[in-house]
Amino acid sequence: MYQNFHAFDRWTRRNVHCFYQALIVAVATRHADAVDIKFLVDGRPVWVALPLPAWNEYSKQTGKTITDPLAIAIAGHFLKTALESGEGVEREMYSLTVQETLEHLHALVNETEPAEPAIVG
Repeated sequence: MYQNFHAFDRWTRRNVHCFYQALIVAVATRHADAVDIKFLVDGRPVWVALPLPAWNEYSKQTGKTITDPLAIAIAGHFLKTALESGEGVEREMYSLTVQETLEHLHALVNETEPAEPAIVG
């Protein structure tokens, strides 16, 4: 869903192509307590760093695990939201807080949950 998507950039009024490219545990590469997710945004690399403590917090709250595909979707949701809200993605790297990570996760889950059937009667 968020591995290869388009978003409408509010400021440039362009349809931007976002394509997932890599997921790297940042502990090994930059000694950070995060997972770095790389997208190409119209061919330009943009990294979204999700803090590893978000995995523990989500597990405490729900008993569920943030999988790699879910982490990619969270980062993609952030990118799409930033573009469409006018926040933009001008930098090469964005570091989300635990709270921001969980907010995007919950928005993503709410976005993909099936709608309640209408009760006719």
